Amino acid sequence: MYGTFWALVPPVLAIILALITKETYTSLFVGILVGALFVAGFQPVAALDTMINDGFIGAIADGWNAGIFMFLVLLGIMVALINSAGGSAAFGRWAASHVRTRVGALLATFLLGVLIFIDDYFNCLTVGSVMRPVTDSQRISRAKLAFIIDATAAPICMIAPVSSWAAAVSATAQDLNTGISGIQLFIRAIPYNFYSLLTIVFVIALSVLGFDYGPMAAAELRARQGELGALSAEDDENNPRASIWDMLFPVLVLILFCILGMMYVGGFWSGASVIDSFADTDASVGLPWGCIVALLITYVYLLCRRVITFKEASACITKGFVAMVPSMLILTFALTLKNMTGALGAADYVAGLVKGAADGLFAMLPAVIFLVALGLAFASGTSWGTFGILIPIVLPVFENNPELLMIGISACLAGAVCGDHISPISDTTIMASAGANVDHVEHVSTQLPYALTVAGVSFVCYIIAGFVQNWILCLAIGVVLTVGVLLILRARSGNAAEAEA
Repeated sequence: MYGTFWALVPPVLAIILALITKETYTSLFVGILVGALFVAGFQPVAALDTMINDGFIGAIADGWNAGIFMFLVLLGIMVALINSAGGSAAFGRWAASHVRTRVGALLATFLLGVLIFIDDYFNCLTVGSVMRPVTDSQRISRAKLAFIIDATAAPICMIAPVSSWAAAVSATAQDLNTGISGIQLFIRAIPYNFYSLLTIVFVIALSVLGFDYGPMAAAELRARQGELGALSAEDDENNPRASIWDMLFPVLVLILFCILGMMYVGGFWSGASVIDSFADTDASVGLPWGCIVALLITYVYLLCRRVITFKEASACITKGFVAMVPSMLILTFALTLKNMTGALGAADYVAGLVKGAADGLFAMLPAVIFLVALGLAFASGTSWGTFGILIPIVLPVFENNPELLMIGISACLAGAVCGDHISPISDTTIMASAGANVDHVEHVSTQLPYALTVAGVSFVCYIIAGFVQNWILCLAIGVVLTVGVLLILRARSGNAAEAEA
């Protein structure tokens, strides 16, 4: 079964079960079990050994994963500390009096997501914790909040030269024969990254037009009736001594020290430039580094402000950890499923598909690469793994056509982001659910039609780009198509509402 279609069966099975049953943990475990049976040749004892040692223990023991788990716990403690001090409630009161419209709340959330472009994990959890009071005050569903968080996480990081994603792409391409550095390749690929760029257009247009479609429309209708869809109760203490600075100061300190942490790990204080320090950083070390410093400063600040007692602040340690347990559990299962998929040779199977397509569909190949990257990232739940597999395959295919090479690289990156965006087993998608405190399957099902709309327009743009090779014209066509599709959908939703009335 190695290197065949069967390598993609376990993740696809888990995704289908999750969407049908709405049971994330059970669905992921079934996918892991099926993958282990495939790897072990259907021998029960060997399958159990594979699942435990190569799967769960391998996922937890990995240094990168351990660092991200630590970051999750620290950020959970930070959020619990701010909530217990009354900072979130104070910020919510301020937002209710200053952000007067739903459009304003949506665009403010989008803008904050764009500004925090350093890392997708950091983006998801920070934007969620800051903007929940704002969107709640305008009765915007948590599912809609999760969509905007997710849409400004990976897609924005993928077009930001100073980000952990730029570092990952640069590292992948650094030792390949491209004639330019890895970071230069990343920057030159940005104009053709249609999925990321059109996602920005989509979110702004959807917010301004003020409508929804698909499962999101039902979630928004429930939110207007008071059912926001929060996964669990959130204890925002209504402390009369608290002010909005009890929310803003910790967040600003967190942003500052996470950036400094990533620069420190990347060697900035050892002589590296800002860009090189981000290119060489390790987010799994830099983010916990910054978060723990910010947490200590916040701890002292809130105690000095006398908005929280020492006992209450200490209780936030366990409270924050408990709040992150569901996300950590889903992430553990998802990482274990990725290990099973990797052991089955999914990468080799996809590489064969791309090389086969290159023989007869040269001008169409960017569109084909986009679909292959999307499918692989969707099934595996990892965009970094996807472009890590595909970039070395794409480079030799276009070695005699530099412009088409940039389009092919961009298609690879865009498809990886898109697949990651819609995959239930993607760590970024899981983080977005945690940031909005919404049921994970609800987040996946409500954002799927939105992401697929942008993906469809992006696919058309890559077909055109393969022949035209002009990013300005292709992007302009993409913007027109994105807005046009939304206008058509709004007209249809209006007609449907009139018919029901």
